[in-house]
Amino acid sequence: MKLEALLFAGVAGFFACVTVPYAIWSRDPAGTAAVLIACLMASLVSFFLTVQYKRRGERPEDRRDGQISERGGPLDFFPARSPWPAMTALGVALLGAGTVIGLWLFLIGVGVTGAAVCGFVFQYARTDH
Repeated sequence: MKLEALLFAGVAGFFACVTVPYAIWSRDPAGTAAVLIACLMASLVSFFLTVQYKRRGERPEDRRDGQISERGGPLDFFPARSPWPAMTALGVALLGAGTVIGLWLFLIGVGVTGAAVCGFVFQYARTDH
């Protein structure tokens, strides 16, 4: 992650160097704000990656002698089938259509989306009750 942190620090440095001349010569407050925000965002990513590097140390892909097998193992749990992605997509589509058509459809979309998000969250929740 050290290399990625340096890369984003370079991007942040570039935007920092470009911001002042752009602000002086363009006299465009929106563009100046956009370049400044790009600098701040790259700085934030660089800071995050630096902190992660200091906490966790080098990864196998950071070393020249790193092996693929060092990163092996289970990735994550992926469910076979779930109705909630399609339900969420339907709810968001109803929300979008409701902003154009009317409040009644928007409220239906809020209900469908809320139910779908709750279904996503509690899909694999197990309780002893």
